[in-house]
Amino acid sequence: MTAKRILVTGASGCIGHYICDRLIRETSHDLFLLVRNPQKLKFDYNARPGVTILQADLREVEQFADLLKTIDTAILTATAWGGAQEVYDINVLKTLRLMNLLDPDVCQQVIYFSTASILGRHNQLLKEAGQLGTDYIKSKHNCFQQLSRLAIAHRITTVFPTLVFGGDGQKPYSHLTSGLPEVAKWINLIRFFKADGSFHFLHGEDIAQVVLHLIEHAPAPGESRQLVLGNSAITVNQAVEQVCHYLNKPISVRIPLSTQLADLFIVLFRIQMEAWDRFCLSYRHFTYENPVSPASYGLPTYCPTIADLLKVSGVAR
Repeated sequence: MTAKRILVTGASGCIGHYICDRLIRETSHDLFLLVRNPQKLKFDYNARPGVTILQADLREVEQFADLLKTIDTAILTATAWGGAQEVYDINVLKTLRLMNLLDPDVCQQVIYFSTASILGRHNQLLKEAGQLGTDYIKSKHNCFQQLSRLAIAHRITTVFPTLVFGGDGQKPYSHLTSGLPEVAKWINLIRFFKADGSFHFLHGEDIAQVVLHLIEHAPAPGESRQLVLGNSAITVNQAVEQVCHYLNKPISVRIPLSTQLADLFIVLFRIQMEAWDRFCLSYRHFTYENPVSPASYGLPTYCPTIADLLKVSGVAR
């Protein structure tokens, strides 16, 4: 394995933790981890030589211009979630600026993390994401549209994570994993309803495994450089059934959850619905063509099922 000089942004996030942990433990590559607050890093970045912490905000990326010219692999997971100006600055302006600072003759691959929320069912750009999406989704939609204009465009592998789970005592929890105990708490009510919808999911450990594979096996000329990250699609009803099976909760009568009934719940529970929430409620099937997981490369998958997710997330049976 030829040693590479790898830059990782967003190292303190959930996905960043899984990627960096595996890079440190399983490779001898020179790693440069861009992070605002090193105290948030729960992995041991002193476990071996060749790991350099770059303490800075992505908005200060220009100070590393000379270093970036020497990077041959960039893994861009950094993202801002809230605050319209910060989201635009980080997710669009400075992400594009960083890619422009890379040398297309030196950098062999940029693995850029977008989100599957900006794609339609045939993996095409979803116009509603740019029109109705949250600030975060709109920023990812905006950034993706500009990638083809960059000098390094032919080196960019864009990955689109679907629903991301992960986190433990050594890694920060994803938003979805943080909510799993609530699902267990409400399953006695949820199990009596049926809903029309489907989705993909993937655990952070499996995302890291895919990234490590891509580092050593970048898509060949002619192969797609746009990869949706997820296990095979699962319906909402199948997910509920798997949760019930895991928790030993029997299912008897199930009431179809129509749009009208969902609207009633929204009113009764005073749920705040933004334009994107309304769109998701009507769109329902967030599925994609040719999702990629470790199994796509003949590798073992850490969490292929809902039961696996519940188990590794510490939800008691």
